[in-house]
Amino acid sequence: MGKYETFREKYPLFIYKSYKITENEKAVDVNYEFSIPEFADFHPAWSFPKPKNISVSGDSTFERLVFSLGMAEAVSYWKAVCPPEMRVECGELSAEQIQWWKKLYFNGLGEFFYVNNINADYDDFVNINPTGKFCSENTSELPELYGCLVAVGGGKDSALTLETLTNAGIECKCYSINSRNSITATVETAGLSSEILITARRKFDRSLVTLNSQGCLNGHTPFSSVVAFSAEITAYLNRLKYIVLSNESSANESTVFGKSVNHQYSKSFEFEQDFHLYEEKYLCTGIYYFSFLRPLSEFQIAKMFASHKKYLPVFRSCNLGGKVSPDIWCGECPKCLFVCLILSPFLTDDELTEVFGKDLLNDTSMTEYFNELIGQSVHKPFECVGSIDEVNLAVSLAIRRREQHGESLPFLLDGYKKNGFYQPENLDEKNTAYCKYFNDENLLPDSFREILLNEMERLL
Repeated sequence: MGKYETFREKYPLFIYKSYKITENEKAVDVNYEFSIPEFADFHPAWSFPKPKNISVSGDSTFERLVFSLGMAEAVSYWKAVCPPEMRVECGELSAEQIQWWKKLYFNGLGEFFYVNNINADYDDFVNINPTGKFCSENTSELPELYGCLVAVGGGKDSALTLETLTNAGIECKCYSINSRNSITATVETAGLSSEILITARRKFDRSLVTLNSQGCLNGHTPFSSVVAFSAEITAYLNRLKYIVLSNESSANESTVFGKSVNHQYSKSFEFEQDFHLYEEKYLCTGIYYFSFLRPLSEFQIAKMFASHKKYLPVFRSCNLGGKVSPDIWCGECPKCLFVCLILSPFLTDDELTEVFGKDLLNDTSMTEYFNELIGQSVHKPFECVGSIDEVNLAVSLAIRRREQHGESLPFLLDGYKKNGFYQPENLDEKNTAYCKYFNDENLLPDSFREILLNEMERLL
């Protein structure tokens, strides 16, 4: 038997035991308790800033929001040994809700199953068994909702969303999970006061890291679902109508060619639709969740973002660099290389080097990641990166731009041309098609759709 089967046989049960809500004048604190009997107990926690004169005592809607965030958190701890049963002792789930969560877990763990060589079956990878009841009856009176909550992660996408909406006169509050310099700097660079940034504090149970180092199963989980449910709590506390994400249509592409394994599943339109429907049917707050950049590709976003050069010194998208303080570009991972490549048609080599702190296009150690990004591998990097086609378009345009200016090609671009991948024919047509691209599979309200179309016309 493999590790997956051995663990499941030895530890057959995961328990979502409880959530505890406490509040004071400034915050609502939430503590969760998960358990794998005879193996480990986990106690993650959250703290949400609370406006004055707001109380959640006896609020059944808020209780359901907190319970749902716990369901999104639970899978990170469940995956340590993948017990075949998840017992939910602190809340109710209908048969339809159980299937909703199973779908999120299964698709959101696609990369985890793939890299761990786990042949998981949808029907029996986990049986979710709710045995509890909510503490409060569903009798809370819903508040009136106004305004936007823009999730800001410090990268180019959320910076573009914030810049576009504020320029259109939309009053926004911003949301982040924990604090990072790039997030605060993005808000300030947009010309907004730091007071409109609402930061929820998430405390991950670090004992899981120790267990991972001791040989437990580890890998990617659908973290964007945690973002979705925690943003829902923040919007509810602050009486905000819209939760505005910045996920693009490129997130829909599978990471592993020929398989439904998507590193970005919980950023995909499929999850966005599912979450939207779950909110309407089971959370019932009236909050509207959508991604402002969903109609666009990463290529379009990069071109639009590059026109706002004031963000170049402050934006960060590197997951490894985000783990240090202040957050940096590590300059060694596929995410750094992807952002460099997708911006390379629109920025000079000097500008790119200044952003990333090194000349990534001349870095020979990036060859393997480069080949993955241009489709010369069995899979793309397991990172939030754009589609194969748009990376190839960006690289081709970057080559043409440098040759037109009489510049020598950096190592990666030179190799791309020498290997016969550079096809200058029809490059203008491809560029125009991408710039005019607008994916109609989106949930943008009409007013936001109009803002985005106007910005596309102005910049592209």
